[in-house]
Amino acid sequence: MHVFKTAGHAGLIALTVLASPMVLADDTGWYGGLNAGRARASIDDQRITSGLLGSGFATSTIVDDNSATGFKVFGGYQFNRHFALEGGYFDLGRFGYRATTVPAGTLDGTIRLKGLNLDTVGILPLTDKLSAFGRIGINYADARDRFSGSGAVNVLDTAPQKRDTNIKFGLGLQYAVTDALNLRVEAERYRVNDAIGNRGDVDLVSVGLVYRFGDKSSAPVPRTAEPVAYLPPPVAVVVPAPAPPPPVPRKVSFSADSLFAFDRADITPAGKLVLGKFASDLIGTDYDQIKVTGHTDRIGAHAYNLKLSSRRADAVKNELVTAAGIPAKRITTSGINGAEPVTKPGDCVGTRTTPALIACLQPDRRVEVEVSGTR
Repeated sequence: MHVFKTAGHAGLIALTVLASPMVLADDTGWYGGLNAGRARASIDDQRITSGLLGSGFATSTIVDDNSATGFKVFGGYQFNRHFALEGGYFDLGRFGYRATTVPAGTLDGTIRLKGLNLDTVGILPLTDKLSAFGRIGINYADARDRFSGSGAVNVLDTAPQKRDTNIKFGLGLQYAVTDALNLRVEAERYRVNDAIGNRGDVDLVSVGLVYRFGDKSSAPVPRTAEPVAYLPPPVAVVVPAPAPPPPVPRKVSFSADSLFAFDRADITPAGKLVLGKFASDLIGTDYDQIKVTGHTDRIGAHAYNLKLSSRRADAVKNELVTAAGIPAKRITTSGINGAEPVTKPGDCVGTRTTPALIACLQPDRRVEVEVSGTR
């Protein structure tokens, strides 16, 4: 009976992958998700046949199992509308073959692939809701081979295993169903090494859901005062006291560049000083309501600008509440997506995002605070 030495014939389970067809919201912050789909490999039957022939076996048939269900669980952080960092766990499934030999016998080989990955992701917004993305990164794969023989075929090393780091890349599309929930479809290629020295690729085409963490609630709607009915006096005519003067509104406009970094909604230390000075000026004012309105320039998608201006208005409100002790119920917020510019139509020419255009549109990026009250 012939003895088949697995370690000496690396070609017996060379799992190389043919290129499979690629399947084809801009928010910042943390997100997580799950994808599932089909993984496909191309098993090198010619190398399997050559390996068996070198051990004295002819091959009558080879049956391949080159398709499996794969999935991945991932999480990441999107730094801005064009860049994110993403990592997770993947399981590409199990692939294998069965070779029938002469003298009579069979050789079965399988490989199971799973591991961890870390990718950089570049994002290209196409519409307010649809964006394309590309990724490149590394994968740390655990490749577990299994061999078994029958009849004249005997396998010495039945369960070799290897862990190795390789490259991966992919393309995809993402659609924002809601502010928090996105639908994703993508195609990825994983470079992997098996436990007996072979190298190849596995393609995963998948669909999945992405959930964005964070506060997605809108600004609170101010409550309107209920009407009060006044009854006339029964007999005597009472001369009413003079009505107090109506509240005099006071409107202050802050440059967004003095409060925030470009394209961000976190108040800078210098911005906190500016708002602290404004809050101290309100001492002695009997104010009824404070209205905070965020404005952006016309650069970028309207939906993105609306979210950015709303987040900036909310940030100013939170600073006035926490630093100055102003009651939150007295402050309302709203955002405007560049629809009320300060600059005139002919002041800033061009549509490409250049440093000159950003500087020219600086007056449009602002936060307006309107106080209704009296001294």
